[in-house]
Amino acid sequence: MLYYLFRFLEEFNIPGSHLWSYISFRALLALILSLLISAWFGERFIKWMKRRKIYETERDPSIDPFGVEKKGVPTMGGIIIIVSLLIPVLLLGRMRNIYLILMIITTLWLGLLGFLDDYIKIFRKNKAGLNGKYKIVGQVSIGLIVGIVLYLSPDAVMRENISIPQKSEKTEIVKHETTAHKSLKTTIPFIKHHNLSYSDLMSFVGKHKVAAGWILFVLMTIFWVTAISNGANINDGMDGMCAGNSAIIGVVLGILAYVSSHIGYASYFDIMYIPHSEELVIFLCAFVGAMIGFLWYNAYPAQIFMGDTGSLTIGGIIGVCAVIIHKELLLPILCGVFFMEMLSVIIQTQWFKIQKRKGRRVRVFRATPIHDNFRKLDSQLDPTSHFILKGWPHRPFHESKITIRFWIVSIILAALTIITLKIR
Repeated sequence: MLYYLFRFLEEFNIPGSHLWSYISFRALLALILSLLISAWFGERFIKWMKRRKIYETERDPSIDPFGVEKKGVPTMGGIIIIVSLLIPVLLLGRMRNIYLILMIITTLWLGLLGFLDDYIKIFRKNKAGLNGKYKIVGQVSIGLIVGIVLYLSPDAVMRENISIPQKSEKTEIVKHETTAHKSLKTTIPFIKHHNLSYSDLMSFVGKHKVAAGWILFVLMTIFWVTAISNGANINDGMDGMCAGNSAIIGVVLGILAYVSSHIGYASYFDIMYIPHSEELVIFLCAFVGAMIGFLWYNAYPAQIFMGDTGSLTIGGIIGVCAVIIHKELLLPILCGVFFMEMLSVIIQTQWFKIQKRKGRRVRVFRATPIHDNFRKLDSQLDPTSHFILKGWPHRPFHESKITIRFWIVSIILAALTIITLKIR
């Protein structure tokens, strides 16, 4: 809204109005504004929740080796994140941009899904929350919507990078196609001059490979949105854990969105140029600001939990953004912590089922998700089960130490993700 106001004022040569045409100015302003909103609104929201005694389910101190008891901590903190994210975006973004519209829809859709889950847990006193089938349907639905919109919208286009050898200097320069068009290609990490085309993967269907490629693209969009959304949800188990990891991921996605929207940087890094994706930088800066602002209250000891209202939304935002800028194949690296959490749960449950059929009660980890494995005492384990990694680690860690170490791992993975651009 403010963007259009100041662009209008620029026609009358109002001093300073031209600043609003710069992405860097609007992006940093969005970051600051989201921080201020989350700090101001967060305090009032927490007090409002406490007055109405809308608390998270009490956590039993016996499950924590340090005897930490958490009572009277409000949940649904994702509302703080969503409000402090969307207000700067609506004020500073170009609302006619299809990518920005998709990100706003994703935020509201998954925010509502998570809110329903938290509402059932708190007000209906059902610890299971929203039925898992409905969660999956909601996540699949937004993935389907995003995939179809990117297929149908005439604004969702890109210009592919082309490498041109220079015989005289024995070097290469990267240029981009002169016209933007729809494409089923995505960036492959580590491999220079190569992009993966979904239509090429479906070449076995012959002349229908393009149509089949779009179907595969939509299915992959659904997969990434659902996987990252669930990964963030699982990662949200300790004070500050998910918010900190997501802020780090948001910074990297902002960098990737910026270089993808700038034809000079896109040529330098040999990646696709995606016109108009610079508005994603506004959104992601607001996202990072909202995460850091939320950490003000969510860092140990937490004054509020984000709940599924926040975690499901965060994961969906990350997944959709990566798909839009054609960098979804970088997600296993960038979101390695989320995938590690999901994988630990899958390994634990599937291994236990396999061994149970053989009449044995064998588990791999002390507890899952994997972050819980690091704070579990051997004396707290089920004496009727055998644990393969019972002695690892040798001693439990305080949750604040576990959280910070997971942040460090996320920073390393974030750096590696950025490095993949240069390695190409």
